[in-house]
Amino acid sequence: MAPELGRPVRTSLKRLEEPLALYSVGAALCLVALMPFLFLAGELVVGGPKVVSQSLATVTSFRLQRLFLNSFGLAIAVTALSLLVGVPMGVLLGKTDVVGRSSALLLHAFPIFVPPFLLALGWFYLLGHHGFVGNERTAAALFSPFGAVAVLSLNFAPIVTLFVVIGMQGIDQTLEEAARLVAPPWQVVTRILVPLTWPAVATAALVVFALAFSELAVPMFLRVPNYPAAILARLGGMQYDPGEAFALVLPLLGLSLILLFIERRFLGEQSFEVFGLRSTEARTMPLRSWRAVMSLVCWLLVLFSITPLVALAVRASNGGFPALFQWIGSSPGYSVLFGSISATAITMIGLVAGYAVARKTRASRYFDAIAVLAFVAPASVLGVGLISAWSRPATQFVYGSMVIVLLGLIARYGVIGIRTLAATIAQSSPHLEESAAAFGAYFFRRLTRILLPMHWRGIVAAWLLALVFCLRDLDTVILFYPPGMETLTIRIFTLEANGPEAVVAALAMLHILLTAGVLVAGAALLLRGRPR
Repeated sequence: MAPELGRPVRTSLKRLEEPLALYSVGAALCLVALMPFLFLAGELVVGGPKVVSQSLATVTSFRLQRLFLNSFGLAIAVTALSLLVGVPMGVLLGKTDVVGRSSALLLHAFPIFVPPFLLALGWFYLLGHHGFVGNERTAAALFSPFGAVAVLSLNFAPIVTLFVVIGMQGIDQTLEEAARLVAPPWQVVTRILVPLTWPAVATAALVVFALAFSELAVPMFLRVPNYPAAILARLGGMQYDPGEAFALVLPLLGLSLILLFIERRFLGEQSFEVFGLRSTEARTMPLRSWRAVMSLVCWLLVLFSITPLVALAVRASNGGFPALFQWIGSSPGYSVLFGSISATAITMIGLVAGYAVARKTRASRYFDAIAVLAFVAPASVLGVGLISAWSRPATQFVYGSMVIVLLGLIARYGVIGIRTLAATIAQSSPHLEESAAAFGAYFFRRLTRILLPMHWRGIVAAWLLALVFCLRDLDTVILFYPPGMETLTIRIFTLEANGPEAVVAALAMLHILLTAGVLVAGAALLLRGRPR
């Protein structure tokens, strides 16, 4: 009798698996990514007119307005230059028969996964006053707004390149073949291919702008005044004033909402539609007589991108590696620990939320919007929001431990898991799941027996992407990391001013090798057993 009574209860619970999973993920996203923004808004409501007037008095000062405009102009310039470099490179490496284009694309894309600050260090060792080929003129050019724009653009242009390459792979080949019958290749590219990839290009531009505006270390290192540095100075150091830091964040909160509106209104689902099904292999476009010239241009840009990495290796070889263990501390361990746990949580959240986005469930737009807001918002907004939410006597077990770092990383990079897995799951037909559901398979059974085996490569890729972005993070974690738990990026940043140059370069090379090792191991796993 008891088993018969229990069977309807178990059946009812299984039917609730999908809504319970979606509600749980929604609650996690609200707790991790949305709550910091709600606390920032709540501070204004609770504080009343007095807090509002004090905040307005702070942000309307001429010096702070100038800093804001400096950061905004820097982000615009970096975005424009990244598009100028990335779109042609994406066309050449994604569609033409450039010599060695696969190797060129891999080398060109690698700086994405390296903290921009390390590239700035490499250019300093090369072009600084005492650099390998440096002099007063090269040092003056590097330590200027022009130098900051150039360094960040070389770091972020590969983002545009990859988006263009992926976007072109998703274009229906029949459109291109029809255009080739009546138009020369250059018109096919400019009139058909590039216009069809505009969602990918626009998404890349939004990502580059968000990353460039949030960038803290490169402008500080190159002595370029910027708004995020003003916020950091008020959270630690000579200008310590948390209340003023909160006031400085308010304009950035407005900017975050504007960026979210742009993404929702003009991009939305189109920002990952480029990952659609591919029924035919993409054809390359022969360059013919231009092949040698275009190949030379591509490879010169690729070599230019990795030049600072070579400069770091040369500087580190001058006595840096033997002294490495005297300065390294526990920072690599904390980087791997924080990154691995955060990447796992991001992938677990992304699997359920990405499924909802791919299948266009009712709650999916809210999941995606929360994750996008946490990513496009400047890192200082998220950081101050986390401090406001968790820096309280009742929550010191969170704020004073590694949990606060994990919350920051999951919130900042959660969109990577959601968008990657949404694009992956969207490539499979929902009819397989519908057939399984018709035979009584509920949500978790369909998830573990159909989606996981079918899309395990996409899941591993999402985990790897989340891991490398967590490893490279500096702008978010530096605002609230607990004492004694500094990551490798923070260790390099704090040692740069007073540590031996060779040791700092060796630490930078360790970070680069760690990232490269993760990517190589991940690529080997993804390619294992893949049909050739």
